[in-house]
Amino acid sequence: MRARPGTLRSLLVGLCAGAAVIALTTGPAQAASAGTAVAAGPAAHVAAASYVVSTPTSISASCSGQNAETIQAVDPAANAVYDAWMGCKGIGFAGSPDGGSTFGTPLTLPGSTGQNGSRSWDPAITVAPDGAVYVAFMVARSGLTYPVVDVSTDHGASFRTAGQIAPPDANNWGDRDFITAGPDGTLYLTWDYGPSAAAVTFVCAASGSCSFATGDVNAVLQKSTDGGRTWSAMSHVSPGYPNSGADSAPVTVEPDGSIDVLYQGYVVTDVPTDNLTVAHTYATRSTDGGTTWSPPVRIGGGAGSMNNSEWWIDGSEALGPDGTLYATWDTQGSNSDTGWLSYSRDHGASWSPPVQVPSDTLNVPHVMQVVAGPPGIAYVGWLSSSDPRGYAQYLRTFSTTRGWLSAPVRVSQDFGTATVWPGDTFGFSATAPERLVLAWGSAVAPSASNDSIWTATVGVALS
Repeated sequence: MRARPGTLRSLLVGLCAGAAVIALTTGPAQAASAGTAVAAGPAAHVAAASYVVSTPTSISASCSGQNAETIQAVDPAANAVYDAWMGCKGIGFAGSPDGGSTFGTPLTLPGSTGQNGSRSWDPAITVAPDGAVYVAFMVARSGLTYPVVDVSTDHGASFRTAGQIAPPDANNWGDRDFITAGPDGTLYLTWDYGPSAAAVTFVCAASGSCSFATGDVNAVLQKSTDGGRTWSAMSHVSPGYPNSGADSAPVTVEPDGSIDVLYQGYVVTDVPTDNLTVAHTYATRSTDGGTTWSPPVRIGGGAGSMNNSEWWIDGSEALGPDGTLYATWDTQGSNSDTGWLSYSRDHGASWSPPVQVPSDTLNVPHVMQVVAGPPGIAYVGWLSSSDPRGYAQYLRTFSTTRGWLSAPVRVSQDFGTATVWPGDTFGFSATAPERLVLAWGSAVAPSASNDSIWTATVGVALS
């Protein structure tokens, strides 16, 4: 789930090119999984959503080598879609002026090109109310690890570096950043922070990234009111700093300015060694701009836990137009991995019982993300190698009153090589209540050893 120490994190994911527009109904698209599927929801399965998927296209063709771990934001006012990813010799970016139908030639973001031992990873992206596009990413330079923030004021045609966040400790540890803009234009950035990189030890997978065995890992938030030029001091989102055992903290701002954060919290033993054991998903909220945080609420108490060998980023959240918060994550058993969805109607104070999302619980990654649709509707996407043919991108629609409105459907046409890690994130946005744009990395023929970034639009018909 984290950058491999001393090298750039692996890049890659699953999906592809293919024929013309495909109409997908509610038939299951994943391989059957030996009796592990358990349909769940507040009501019996209702086939009430159908999908029309465009032919996936590559938007990273001009960037040689690996291109993966994309993340996405939209500007509905401009009908624009923006993707940033690891690639193009640093952090790549491409924009679409027509709602994701076509994308421009990718560019490499300033400040992201590695040199003299430096490296960049973990892009995050948001669009401010004035249309400015902000892309944050992590860098490691001269013994320090910290986020850099670039900005575009011309709808992604060009970027400049707005600022960077200087860590307060020498030889610190840092990782996965998330960025969002509030209704007044204030930028909020969360990242994983530890005062000492030497305290963090890793568990690395042969065909993936790394997780943590020990470390002073914490979820922190900083904000900027001047377009990313300067940043506030750290606000400690996870209680117990510097031994809180928290990471991977997506952030959402509600219309009234309240801040919602979801994070993965490990059980920490042997302080100050900080042995990290199992983890759970927690939600917390700030109503004073990030100065203080509500006591964290554990989500999905009966759904199991994440183990410390889970090397993909876990957890995402989305805010619906009716104020409903949605959260996704996955848990690991002794020989299984299960993706979940839960929702809250009281700003994260309490959460619904968890609902299983993918039909399978195979012992493979299920990288989960959620996007809000019309009131009471959530679109859940996941990237997984549960099919023996390799990595693929999947989608499903959920109603808080009716349960699942379709079986899982496969958005991708081709499968990405299972031994090539696709990255921790994928692009997933709604440009309209019933229109989605997805982007993902995938190592497919004829370049099955290298990833490309693929995109597709999905029209959703709800009944």
